[in-house]
Amino acid sequence: MSPSLPQTTIAQALQQTRPDIDATDARMLLQSVLNVSHAHLIAHPGQELAPEQAQQFYSLVARRAAGEPVAYLVGEREFYSLNFKVTPAVLIPRPETELLVDLALERVSTECPCKVLDLGTGSGAVAIAIAKHRPLASITAVDSSVAAMVIARVNAEHLVATNVRMLASDWFSEVAGEEFDLIVSNPPYVADGDPHLKQGDLRFEPHTALAAGSDGLDCIRHIVTAAPAHLITGGWLLLEHGYDQAAACRQLLSKAGFDEVFSHPDLAGTMRVSGGKRQNSPTQSC
Repeated sequence: MSPSLPQTTIAQALQQTRPDIDATDARMLLQSVLNVSHAHLIAHPGQELAPEQAQQFYSLVARRAAGEPVAYLVGEREFYSLNFKVTPAVLIPRPETELLVDLALERVSTECPCKVLDLGTGSGAVAIAIAKHRPLASITAVDSSVAAMVIARVNAEHLVATNVRMLASDWFSEVAGEEFDLIVSNPPYVADGDPHLKQGDLRFEPHTALAAGSDGLDCIRHIVTAAPAHLITGGWLLLEHGYDQAAACRQLLSKAGFDEVFSHPDLAGTMRVSGGKRQNSPTQSC
């Protein structure tokens, strides 16, 4: 494989990367360089790359072979059928987190206003996905990382999510005195010493958005304890968590006084989201 090949076609470029990276990754990188669709690559295998396009492609392939996530290399990732801008300042949105959005949408009215808080919004993926599907809802998205909030605001503008308010906030610090109908969060939940932090894409993602104490539950404990003061009576708290943390999360929610505590599996069958309802709930209009 060499960037100096004089006449490199789409088919040749993809073929030459096979010893180094996954074919799907190669296709995504080439699509980004050429600004074309997957269908275009299939339909035009003989299209020649300009020298600068070939050079850019092979440079990205080398970086991917060294472990850099494809999402960071191409600068975007699809989530809930929306394309989000991503950089190393934010976690890469993952398919399993779409369950958090599904469960949130079940609890947000399509017919009347509702207030939703997304804690640790990162790229803004969860908040914006909810906002786009529930235009009458008012979504507040917070993150303690100023760099992450820059990306979240870019995504909100790019996706025309006009019902999202972005705040730089250390969890609840900037929403003191506010109450919400629903609080959602995909917080850091990996244990500090977990070997996965030194493997795969996690090596390149922001550590503070991943790790949360010796058992990975520090952030979840804080959220569960503080959330009741920011929920209306009958309001819901939904949390994404690790594959082995569902029982611990349910225990924390029950201890904090939540009703109807549950855990829900993702498509792989892993218990991925747990939640509960603030006690003493009257009949809600929304």
